[in-house]
Amino acid sequence: MSNDSDNSLAGRAAIAAGAAIGSAAIAAALLFVKRRKDKKAQDAQPPKTDTAPHYPAETD
Repeated sequence: MSNDSDNSLAGRAAIAAGAAIGSAAIAAALLFVKRRKDKKAQDAQPPKTDTAPHYPAETD
């Protein structure tokens, strides 16, 4: 077995491109998960209204 390593500029560029694509994929996945989590938390809350909460009139 020979110890041939690809030290050409094209080989290094391919490695750098692969690393950049992998990093971008991980970042996109994290943003997607965060967006889903935020939307789920927002949907769990009751809808906002412009009026005060309604309480029934007191009867004595």
